[in-house]
This record gives sequence, C-alpha cells and structure tokens, in this order.
Amino acid sequence: MGENTAWDEVIIPGRFEGQTVIVTGAGSGIGKATALRIAKEGGRVIASDISRPRLEELLAGNQGLDFVPVAGDVSQEPDVAAIVAAAGPTIHALANVAGIMDDFTPIHEVSDAVWERVFRINVEGIMRLTRAVVPRMLDAGYGSIVNITSEAGLRGSAAGVAYTASKHAVIGITKSSAVMYGPLGIRVNAVAPGATITNIEAKFASQLAMQRLGPLMQAVIPKPAQASQLAASITFLLSRDGTNVNGVVLPSDAGWSAT
Repeated sequence: MGENTAWDEVIIPGRFEGQTVIVTGAGSGIGKATALRIAKEGGRVIASDISRPRLEELLAGNQGLDFVPVAGDVSQEPDVAAIVAAAGPTIHALANVAGIMDDFTPIHEVSDAVWERVFRINVEGIMRLTRAVVPRMLDAGYGSIVNITSEAGLRGSAAGVAYTASKHAVIGITKSSAVMYGPLGIRVNAVAPGATITNIEAKFASQLAMQRLGPLMQAVIPKPAQASQLAASITFLLSRDGTNVNGVVLPSDAGWSAT
C-alpha cells in the first residue's frame, strides 16, 4: 500500500484461534488496534493498559470478543505478575506496545524526570514483562514476541534524546533475545512505526530541537498511518505467518526509513 492508498483492514479468520496473546497499551492507539485484530482473528487477548477506563471502553464497544482486561503499569512487578496470572499457564505471543513520547529535548536540556519516565515505560516495562513471559514460552517450546520500537530507533532525527535512546534500547533487547531464544522456538522481532494517528502527543520543549528537527521532519515524514495499519504489521510477525522471521526490525513507515 502506498501512503496515499486507502486502507481497508481484512480480517484473517482463525489466525490466532486457540492462542493466548498479551497486548500492552491495549486501551488506545496501536495497542488497541492490535488487540482488536487478534481478538477478531480468534485469539484470547490479555489486554493490558495503565488506564482502566480505556480498557472498559474497549470491552464495552466490542462485546463477543475474548478480552481479559488487566489494568496496570508494566514497569511494576506486581502488575506484571497480574498480567501473567491472567494469561494462565500457556502464553503463545506477546506484543509489547505500551510506550510514551518525550518532549524532544536534547541531552544538554533533558530533565531527570523525562529521562527516567521514558526509560521506565519504554524499556523497563518491556524487560519486566518479557522476563516474566519467556519462561512459559520456554516450557512450551514455542512463542512469538513483537516489541514496538520507532523510527527513533533507526535514526537520530525523530525525537529527543530520551525517546531516541529508549527505542534504540528496544532494538537491542529484540536482537539479543532473538539470538538467545531462536533455537528454543521463540521468535523475537520488532516493528518500527513511522508517523501514526494515535493519542500520543509530541510537544517540543526545546527551541534547538524545533530548529534542527522541525525542517527535517517536514521534508521527509510521509502521511500518518492508521493504527490498524501498524496492527497488520505487528500481527503478521506475531502470528505463525511470521515463520522463519527472527531478530528483524520491520519499519512500518510508508518508506520514511528509506528516505
């Protein structure tokens, strides 16, 4: 699909039939679109989000789909334990979608609060939940994990230092885990979204960043994608259709990364 081509989601019936899949950030944006796609394709979705009202809205608007809502913060061990307990003994797949943006500050301006919050959610959350899920996948001899990185994981001109560093870290987690667990039946891949229509706000808190990055972004960023387009990329890698794909970072960005 080109960036100006209309997108119509096509559900693949039964692709996740009989599978339990954890999706974080499931209350909005890419996480919600991913959770919906998996549930419509027959999966049992453990839908995790920091916002209980967003999860309640997801369930109320999609009765008949197999959602198990778990409100919580994936950077906190008790909440991670609750997610894994809700999933049960077998976890077929995990989509680590939850994440936040920074305020575009460069390293000489970044605050401790921004740095710590971005890394806690974007990196520590992935580490903690994946660490809890992998042993069950090892027991089963099968599993698929997709982490959400970003164009900021591929370049230095898409965000501030905190977000950029966090998304590079996500790629490191992905590649290390792919090497470690690939021979044991677990595939670990990443999707790098470009501009996407979500509820995540990106505000410049740095005049330097606005001067440096603003013109670059205006020149090369393609038209924003719908969240369901990202869900299509994520569910491909998450599903058995992604067989023989391990350790890959898939840009789903309408060609931004090729510019």
